[in-house]
Amino acid sequence: MTNLLRTKTAIAAFAGLSVVGALAGCSATPVASADGSGTSGGGATTTSNKSYKDGSYTEAGTYVSPGGTEQISVSLTLASNKITAMKVITVKADPTATGYEQLFEGGISAATVGKNINTLNIGVVAGSSLTSMGFNRALAAIKADASR
Repeated sequence: MTNLLRTKTAIAAFAGLSVVGALAGCSATPVASADGSGTSGGGATTTSNKSYKDGSYTEAGTYVSPGGTEQISVSLTLASNKITAMKVITVKADPTATGYEQLFEGGISAATVGKNINTLNIGVVAGSSLTSMGFNRALAAIKADASR
């Protein structure tokens, strides 16, 4: 009976540690980098010295959530490769995704305005991790538009 109890305790402890380890990679804390090179929390930071045309740009970005394919619209203004204005709005989302997108919309300007577009790749913003995938897709399309 004692061996059975020890075995069950060991299995429970291992399972608990496995869950903790898996969840550690899902941190929902957005952290803008101090050097203006993007954010931590899941977004890969890219570096480039490419020059983009000043102007205002709008593109859509899609991502997949548990509720299906969602879409956001990203509008930004560029001046000397710096983002001077940013707006993200929900285009198509289920009710749960809409809530996360609203959180994202409320926090994205602080993470992007004043930053160089060459080094920007957003991770988690205001607890929203999936919306950043759509944002980064829209950002890639904006970079393509501004390169022409």
